[in-house]
Amino acid sequence: MIEFYLNDQPIRTSEAPASALLDFVRYHEQLKGTKIGCREGDCGACTVLVGELSADGQTVNYQSMTSCLTPLGNAHGKHIVTVEGINAAGNQLTPVQKAIVDEGGSQCGFCTVGFVMSLTGHSLSSAPATEKSTIAAIDGNICRCTGYKSLERAAAKLTAELEQRPAENALAWLSEKQFVPSYFANVPAQLAKLCPAAANASEHSSAAIAASATAHANGGSAVSTSPNGHAQNQNDHGHEGGNKPFTHALLGGGTDLLVQRLEELREQPGVRLIFDQPGRRGIRHEMSGRVVLGAATTASQLLESDLMRGLLPNLPQYLKLVSSTPIRNMGTVAGNFINGSPIGDLTIMFLALGASITLLDATSATRELALPDLYLGYKKLAKAADEQVIEISFPAPLAGDFFHFEKVSKRTHLDIASVNSAAWLRVENGLIQAARVSAGGVGPVPLYLARTSAFLQGRELTAETVSAANEVMQAEISPISDVRGTSDYKRLLLRQLLWAHFLQFAPELAVDELI
Repeated sequence: MIEFYLNDQPIRTSEAPASALLDFVRYHEQLKGTKIGCREGDCGACTVLVGELSADGQTVNYQSMTSCLTPLGNAHGKHIVTVEGINAAGNQLTPVQKAIVDEGGSQCGFCTVGFVMSLTGHSLSSAPATEKSTIAAIDGNICRCTGYKSLERAAAKLTAELEQRPAENALAWLSEKQFVPSYFANVPAQLAKLCPAAANASEHSSAAIAASATAHANGGSAVSTSPNGHAQNQNDHGHEGGNKPFTHALLGGGTDLLVQRLEELREQPGVRLIFDQPGRRGIRHEMSGRVVLGAATTASQLLESDLMRGLLPNLPQYLKLVSSTPIRNMGTVAGNFINGSPIGDLTIMFLALGASITLLDATSATRELALPDLYLGYKKLAKAADEQVIEISFPAPLAGDFFHFEKVSKRTHLDIASVNSAAWLRVENGLIQAARVSAGGVGPVPLYLARTSAFLQGRELTAETVSAANEVMQAEISPISDVRGTSDYKRLLLRQLLWAHFLQFAPELAVDELI
């Protein structure tokens, strides 16, 4: 049974855990303010807030997420907030809504709900509000008719209001100013009542929710209860069964699988949810010198990690190129690896970092696999169907090491790469002691460029070395022409990205020698 709070109402449901939260909200709870747009996590019209009880049990941390890609089972034990849940009695506009109205930031209105929810989530954040961070909060929302200048003005107005938000007891201030209703103050205690049960069953929660999915797939009627009185099977809404089940039913953040296989996963018996499994999140630096991540660590957790920022100071700016805030809040590192996309941004970064993964099978046996060895061919992985990634590790870079990531796409943000690349170098006295270079979009799998990396080792950090390394690299890749560019174009892009890495590492290199 999946239990959570939807706005101010408790929910208990046995609906399929791999179904989309968006469909549950709209078709089961009849809350139609959350819109159906792209169903791929791009447009942001379906944005909701997902609140998770903090470790101290006193506060709730809210993040924006696209409900079209959020598995319903991932709502277990959390507070889900839709646009219907943010207004005080009397239908008075919140400061967020009023700022958008006052600045003419809504035209057709279809996308407006997503902007409102993203900015409301930003208002609930404990981080200081700046105009830059406020605009960044809506990087996952697209408006196709109004244009963004009015929304930027609304963001500036909101930022000015949030300057008055106190650091302590901010929720009381937000409630007083009607950013959120007063019921938000009761949410920590309400979630705390749900969480002990969830904690006691933590080792079995995936199995329990999977049992619900199995009953659902075997023809059982999924029933949910809420004070609103709705009780229906959401999968009657335009869904046709008969799809063949998967042999590998693991579901994390949903950002890939709910795009690719939502209909099938809803009917798949025994789907195992791993997003909230104990021990699957977190980042630690071990005495061995390796950095270890739980497999369900999200891109946002990487971006916010003080440990990762200390080791890789430019990592935040690289991760800002990965999708959008709502997707980074959902997408897991292991999920990016296992999806096997040749242009997976996180995969390319971790290949250059020298990452390995730890796999766990059904007998609880584990094995370690170097990340490059995971990829056998396009979407073909060196893992058994019963194996799942539980940890990711890589050697911690030293203070003087260089690491750089580059990505070329049609849009700078919220887009898939045409070509991406990462490089790590260790240089002493002008000589490259060690190197790792990776590239995406230039082969059937995410590539660790082993020959290029080996060629660089022991050579001087000069323009001549870069030019020679490019020759090796060009022989190591095999791009094809597709919608993202011709093979020749991709070769040219990767050459430019290789040079961009080295100009970042050694700005004194003469650019004209590289062109």
